[in-house]
Amino acid sequence: MLKWALIFFVVSLIAGFLGFSGVSSATAGIAKILFYLALIVFLIFLVLAFMAGSVVV
Repeated sequence: MLKWALIFFVVSLIAGFLGFSGVSSATAGIAKILFYLALIVFLIFLVLAFMAGSVVV
């Protein structure tokens, strides 16, 4: 997911540089959503890993 967020971010930067502000804002929004989604999934897996570690010990 972070890979796709980075791709959309780069597309947003290039579109903004070329003057396509509508495309730039749309891809920036998609990149932001994907980044936060990846962050939430990471935190969920982090909590699950700590819970599994405490069960084993």
